[in-house]
Amino acid sequence: MNFPIRGAVIHNIQDMSPEELQNMVNDSIERGEEKLLPGLGVLFEVIWENCDQTKRDDLIGTLHDNMPREQAQAPLSPS
Repeated sequence: MNFPIRGAVIHNIQDMSPEELQNMVNDSIERGEEKLLPGLGVLFEVIWENCDQTKRDDLIGTLHDNMPREQAQAPLSPS
């Protein structure tokens, strides 16, 4: 079964106020649950698609400069 993640995330947040969106993002990050990562990815995609190149460069710079490399884990190999 193929679940439409983008559509479901957008449906769930489409009527949120800016404050509700911020609370949702903060809560998702603070909870640190893996299942919330696809939703944050959809939000990043919306931001990315609506930024000019200068803002994109800033986002990539922030991401690169603040990557928590000490948390990196190689993926598990299938047995």
